[in-house]
Amino acid sequence: MDIARKDLRNIAIIAHVDHGKTTLVDSMLKQSGIFRTNQVIEDRVMDSNEIERERGITILSKNTAIYYRNTKINIIDTPGHADFGGEVERVLKMVNGVVLLVDAFEGPMPQTKFVLKKAFELALPVIVCINKIDRPGARPNEVVDEVLELFIEMGAGEEYLDSPFVFTSARAGVATKDLNIEKDNMEDLFEIILDYIPAPRGTIDEPLQLLISTIDYNDYVGRIGIGKIERGNIKANQDAIIVNQDKEDDVKKIKITNIYEFEGLNRVEVEESKVGSIVAVTGVEGIHIGDTICDVEHPEPLPFVRISEPTIAVTFSVNNSPFAGRDGKYITSRQIRNRLFKELQTDVSLRVEETDSTDAFKVSGRGELHLSVLIENMRREGFEFQISKPEVLYKYEDDKRLEPMEIVTIDVSEAYIGSIIEKLGQRKGELISMTEASGGYARLIFSIPARGLIGYRQEFMTDTKGNGILNSIFDSYSPYKGDIPTRKEGSIISFETGEATAYGLHSAQERGTLFITPGTSVYEGMVIGSSPKGLDIEVNVCRKKHQSNVRASGSDEALRLSPPREMSLENALEFIEEDELIEITPSTFRIRKKILETNKRHKSRKYN
Repeated sequence: MDIARKDLRNIAIIAHVDHGKTTLVDSMLKQSGIFRTNQVIEDRVMDSNEIERERGITILSKNTAIYYRNTKINIIDTPGHADFGGEVERVLKMVNGVVLLVDAFEGPMPQTKFVLKKAFELALPVIVCINKIDRPGARPNEVVDEVLELFIEMGAGEEYLDSPFVFTSARAGVATKDLNIEKDNMEDLFEIILDYIPAPRGTIDEPLQLLISTIDYNDYVGRIGIGKIERGNIKANQDAIIVNQDKEDDVKKIKITNIYEFEGLNRVEVEESKVGSIVAVTGVEGIHIGDTICDVEHPEPLPFVRISEPTIAVTFSVNNSPFAGRDGKYITSRQIRNRLFKELQTDVSLRVEETDSTDAFKVSGRGELHLSVLIENMRREGFEFQISKPEVLYKYEDDKRLEPMEIVTIDVSEAYIGSIIEKLGQRKGELISMTEASGGYARLIFSIPARGLIGYRQEFMTDTKGNGILNSIFDSYSPYKGDIPTRKEGSIISFETGEATAYGLHSAQERGTLFITPGTSVYEGMVIGSSPKGLDIEVNVCRKKHQSNVRASGSDEALRLSPPREMSLENALEFIEEDELIEITPSTFRIRKKILETNKRHKSRKYN
C-alpha cells in the first residue's frame, strides 16, 4: 500500500559558504521549543566539530529534527564550501525538497549554482530563502531577480520559476513572505515548508529498503548507518542484508541492533520506524555509503548518486626529519595507512592509493581545504607525518592531456581590478565577465586551470590588502593550457641545527621575510623564511654574538626583529615547491627541503 507520511517532511538547507545555513538552523531549533527556557545554547550549535567552530564553516552534513503543528521536519545542514560538495551530493538522496539560502547582499555565488544543479538533477522542489535582509547594503529585490535568472540559465523547468520566496534574518530569527510586512518569528518559513515540500511517499507493506547516505562511528557500538527508509519498515533486532548496486554478488548478513530517530540535537531510540523516516541504525559492521539495507528474502539495491571525482592530490609520508618522533603519538607507516583508509569509510570524495614506497601514500581530494582539514584532524589526533606539494590530477583522452578547470568569482574594489586581471592572466586565467556591483565593488568571473590557483590565494589577499573575496568551484576538464610560472619567492634555509637566536635572525631578516621567532628549534635544510629574489639562500640563524669585554657605543642595544609571517597550513601548502615538504606534528608544522644536507642539495641541483 502506497502511503504519504503527512506527519513528516524531509528537507536539506543548501547554500554557498557563509550565507547563513547553520545560523538559520539555529533559529529554527530555538523557535521549535526543543530547548529548555533556561538552557544555555551556543551559536552555530550544529557545528559540533572543533575545526568547524574555529573556522566558522560546516564540513560535515548533520541531521536534526523539529516539530511544527504536529509535523516532524527532518532538517539536514549541509556544507557550503565547494571542497565538501560530496557531502551535499549524497545527503540530497535523503530529502524530498531543499531550502536554497542566498545572501541578500552577495546574491547567487558559484556554490549556489553547484548545489542547485544537484537539486535539479534529483527533481527536488526548491524554496528560495533570501537571508541577511538586515545586512547593510542588502538588496533583496535585486537578488530575487538574480536567482530567477540563474534558474533560467540552468534550464530549470517552469515549475521552478514558481518557487516560493521567503525573506529572513537568520541571526534575528525572523522570516516574512512579504518585505513590507515585519515579523518577529520564523512561522512564515515553517508554513511554506509544510505547504510546498511534499510528504515522503512509499509502500509500507513491501520488503524493507534503507539507502545509507552517511556513516558515523562510535567506539561503543561501531559503525552507524544513517539513511532514509525508501520502502517498508524496520524493527530493532531484525535480520537484514547489505547489498550495493555496483557489487550485487557481495551480500552481507547483519542484525539491526538499535534504531534511532532524530529529535532536536539528540538521537532517540525507537523500536520501529516506517517508510519515509530518516534513521540511524547500529549493528551494521562493514556497511559503506551507497549500500542498501534490505529484507533477507529480497536483496534489491537502490541506485546511488555518482560522487564527483577528486581534482588534487598530495603524498603523505613517514616523517624522516631530525626532529621525527619528538611529539607524535602515531608515527609509523602502518598507523598512518590505517588512519587514511579509515577516513575512506566516512568521506566519499577522498581517494587513498598505495605508492611504490611502503612509507608513502597518495591522497586525492576535492581541493586544498578538503585535504587540509584531514591533515589538521590527524595532527590533533597525535599523528606525525610529512606532506608534499599539492599536484593536479590530469586525465588523458585520445593521447590528449586534460586538466581540471575552475570557475573563480572575485568580489573586489575597483582599485585592484587591473592587478588581479594581470596576475590571473599569467596563470592562464580567462576573464569571462565583469559586472559592476554596488558600493564600489566589482565582480570578476574567470575560467582558470586548478593548478593556476595553487599558491595564488595568499598573493590575492596581499594584492587586495585583505579586502577581496575569492570563491572557486570545479567546472570541467579541458585541454592542457601550457606551463604556468612557478612561485617567484625563494626559500631562506637554515644550514645549522640548533636554536634560532635573535642575533642570527637579525642578520637573516635582511634577506627576506622570516617565518620563525628566537628560540625556535631548527635543523639543517629547514625553510625558515622566504626571499623576494626568487633564489634559495642558506643562512645560519643559530649563531651567537661572541662575548668580549669590549663595548662599542650604540651597537649593543637590543636587536629589533620584524614580526614573522604567520603561516597557516593552507598558506604552507600554497607556498611549498616540488623540492619541499611540510613536516606535520601535533604541536607544530615546519617547511623543509626534501634533501636536507646542503652539499647533497647543491650536487643534486647541479646534476639536474
